[in-house]
Amino acid sequence: QVGHTQRVELVPGRAHAVRTLSLKPLLFEIPDFLTEEECKLIVHLAKLKGLQKSQILPTEDYEEAMEMIEISQMDIFNLLDHNQDGQLQLKEVLTHTRLGNGRWMTPENIREMYTAVKADPDGNGVLSLEEFKRLNIRDFHKYMGSQKVKMSDLVRNSQHTWLYQGEGAHQVMRAIRQRVMRLTRLPPEIVEHSEPLQVVRYDQGGHYHAHMDSGPVFPETACSHTKLVANESAPFETSCRYVTVLFYLNNVTGGGETVFPIADNRTYEEMSLIQNDIDLRDTRKNCDKGNLRVKPQQGTAVFWYNYLSDGEGWVGELDDFALHGGCLVTQGTKWIANNWINVDPNRRRQQQFQQEMER
Repeated sequence: QVGHTQRVELVPGRAHAVRTLSLKPLLFEIPDFLTEEECKLIVHLAKLKGLQKSQILPTEDYEEAMEMIEISQMDIFNLLDHNQDGQLQLKEVLTHTRLGNGRWMTPENIREMYTAVKADPDGNGVLSLEEFKRLNIRDFHKYMGSQKVKMSDLVRNSQHTWLYQGEGAHQVMRAIRQRVMRLTRLPPEIVEHSEPLQVVRYDQGGHYHAHMDSGPVFPETACSHTKLVANESAPFETSCRYVTVLFYLNNVTGGGETVFPIADNRTYEEMSLIQNDIDLRDTRKNCDKGNLRVKPQQGTAVFWYNYLSDGEGWVGELDDFALHGGCLVTQGTKWIANNWINVDPNRRRQQQFQQEMER
């Protein structure tokens, strides 16, 4: 249950405390998972390698790109109309974050856009099918393309780099991978063939709005890590991240918590994330309203499952409760690292991938 602590030997001769923070998602906190020296070394290696912006500002080609998409106006309406009542509420439009071309959309943004393209003549914030049909979608794309966007308007505002942990990597990087293996109790062949360590730096004003680390499981979705081996062409691709292990590499002066807005909620309903213009996914404004916040403490690791079990010892459905984000850093800098363990929900593809990798 929540609050339960177990002792686990992750380093020979030393027991670490593993504390349960929530059951939905299954989430644990491990203080002192990394030593101060290890934290400093990871930051040092990341600086040596050089970090790049995690998300770049939207490009000028937005309009052209949107016009290339073959989709009818009616299809767009039906896609957005979550409850299929023939009307588009603000929150139905907001849940489709991709519409913003990398920009985080707020209720105010959407109202401004409606006004600019004269989409909502009666000004009630709801678009009927008739109003939507009269809308010239090109005007909407033009408006989006003309908006000046700052880094703080984006879905995420940070810099990152990747550090290799495989054979021949720095001994500390290897040791951390071994420790993650002990913590997650996953087979070496799965952990060793997962993504490298991602190191992220958030400066003051940095944030990452609430998101899922992994994509949904559809038959037509391929996992990035097994895609080439499976040799199947799929219209969608996602990073199949079964487990996330997040490390805090420094103490943050102000803000920068990791928020799980709906952890241990009784039920999950996508539309209830936005109530009366309060969007629980917005980590610049509403972190304090999330159900669970983890304060960054140097050396602490938090680890959670992004998927449920299929009941047969394999990866099942995505766990919607694993929605999480990085709260606004109000003072100082925040350094974290992520270890993602990649598992394909399609067992056959994962096994095929492992056989290829062992060759």
